[in-house]
Amino acid sequence: MKRKEQLDQLNGMSVEELKEQADALKESLFRLRFRKSLGVGDTLKDIRREKKTLARVYTLLNEKSAEKEASAA
Repeated sequence: MKRKEQLDQLNGMSVEELKEQADALKESLFRLRFRKSLGVGDTLKDIRREKKTLARVYTLLNEKSAEKEASAA
């Protein structure tokens, strides 16, 4: 998936959906790191992609929480 498409998809998600996505990405990273330790396949590229996606999700979560606090104040 292209980065722009991924950002559009993530921007459309609610806070709860983003949290679920973050949990799924953490689980995926765990499995990829485990596969890397076993030496199964070329997983380094996948690990980097998942880490970047997780960072994007966390960034969006922080932005949405900041917007919520600003609107409440």
